[in-house]
Amino acid sequence: MPRKAPTSIFLIFLCLLLLAFYSLLLSRSAISLSPTHLRFRPRNLTTRYDAPDSFNHIIREDINELTHRTRLVTSIQGPVESASVLLPNWEVLVLVFHDTPLTSNLGVGGFYCFFPRNETSPANFSGVLPFTSATTFKCTLPNRNRRLQPFHQPVLTRFPERETNVISAAPVMPRWDFLAYECFSTETDVVLFVKGVNNRQGINKSPEEFRCVFGNDIKNAVKTPVTSSKQEVFRCLHPNLMELSISPSTTAAAKRIKVSIEINREKLVVPSVAYYTPPRRHMPSNPNPTSLLCATTMVYNVAKFLREWVMYYSKIGVDKFILYDNGSDDDLERVIKELNEEGDYNIERIFWVWPKTQEAGFSHSAVYAKDSCTWMMYVDVDEFIFSPSWLKNSSQPSKTMLKSLLSISSNGSIGQVSIKCNDFGPSDQKEHPAMGVIQGYNCRRQAEQRHKSILLLEAVDHSLLNVIHHFDLNNNHYNWKELPLDAAVINHYKYQAWPEFMTKFRRRVSAFVADWRTRVNPMSKDRTPGLGFQPIKPEGWENMFCDVKDDRLKLWTKKWFGSQTPQGLKMAWQL
Repeated sequence: MPRKAPTSIFLIFLCLLLLAFYSLLLSRSAISLSPTHLRFRPRNLTTRYDAPDSFNHIIREDINELTHRTRLVTSIQGPVESASVLLPNWEVLVLVFHDTPLTSNLGVGGFYCFFPRNETSPANFSGVLPFTSATTFKCTLPNRNRRLQPFHQPVLTRFPERETNVISAAPVMPRWDFLAYECFSTETDVVLFVKGVNNRQGINKSPEEFRCVFGNDIKNAVKTPVTSSKQEVFRCLHPNLMELSISPSTTAAAKRIKVSIEINREKLVVPSVAYYTPPRRHMPSNPNPTSLLCATTMVYNVAKFLREWVMYYSKIGVDKFILYDNGSDDDLERVIKELNEEGDYNIERIFWVWPKTQEAGFSHSAVYAKDSCTWMMYVDVDEFIFSPSWLKNSSQPSKTMLKSLLSISSNGSIGQVSIKCNDFGPSDQKEHPAMGVIQGYNCRRQAEQRHKSILLLEAVDHSLLNVIHHFDLNNNHYNWKELPLDAAVINHYKYQAWPEFMTKFRRRVSAFVADWRTRVNPMSKDRTPGLGFQPIKPEGWENMFCDVKDDRLKLWTKKWFGSQTPQGLKMAWQL
């Protein structure tokens, strides 16, 4: 009998030790890091399909999953399919697939995301995706749900109090850093945008390592070869639609063909919210695009800047503007509408909700706009091209000015023209100048910086690879021309008044600095000298980056766009 006590104590100690070890494992797997560290490969989002009837459940939608998914939008007439994606900073993107956008018949207010543990957060209308017509909402993952794994897709509802314990059977929510998110079909192939496969800068995996997968389940899935793999852009052959077994009686939801990338060696299919659209038949590409010169950029909350940028470039030769809107919530849509209604401008707004995908958006524009634009100019709304020769030889702006830089008639082999930048500093401004950035900022750095480009769209390489506003070309037929500073230069109003610069800090992204708050590539030229990893105003910000006083473009635009009013001098974009 006395010997049993030590044995019991030993067993209790062993149990406690095992319990502590198990708790440690759970704590390591739980997501307790700050939102900025939410970057990991989602192990629980994909399944290996060694067995023939096993398939990635993000691609597969069997009867049980589809039944649940169609009720993920409740209190709406009829079944509605939806999907959710976990974005950085604990933001949840909800995509609702409905024949009629929700905004047209139900308004945009009053929706909630309903999560496990009966937690809710407001679902704010974000926009309608142009290529799938999916209505999007954004909500925040509640704090207590951030420790639950796996993360399940929420229910989008108007009446969360009516919801019961329906989340447990919901599909797992894919994470943004490993996702097929957009698709575009050309006449000859399919362009698919995938996050988290080619992760290392400048290192891209071979196309032979992948296949494109079309279909909603293993029985109907069709796979085609991948012909190009660069950054987040994959190109593959069209599927044979006959093999997908889609009959005329198939429901609209079932006709929606999901597409993703299969990683051959790992027998892994990337989670997807991208859908395939067959190319239009009997619609040959336009041999004579309607616009000789277009301009495109990715924008976020640039309503106060847009009018100046559009009016300036329209006067010197841009025929059409294509804006990739990265989720603006200011008056951007209203400003675009007003400019288009004035009759002199042609502005297209593409809702591009995907965060930190500037290069991918530019690749998309190069293939999307090919039939409507001959040349595409890649400059941001704080960048203005001019030639010093214009200041001497032109009394009025002309639509031939920019086009004269392209050497269209003299050398047909030029596929890309690059122009160097002068980076301007805050110029003692403490807030956004009322007369616009050209009039407000006139002090810049001495050395010229990286260039921006004007691209002949038919010259772009098949891969659509681009870095810092320039593209790889089809080198067999086209050359790259870099203009000297006396021929053309870009005034880049990069470092503006602190309130303006601070608002860009979180969202700013480049090929080498994905997030300024992380200690990655601290010496990159994309980082601001003197600025750390937090949006904290450096001492003397107003006078930083001021090596040279440069009034050239300021004086020129005042002459061409200024007019006297009873309130004093006003620029055309102020009227």
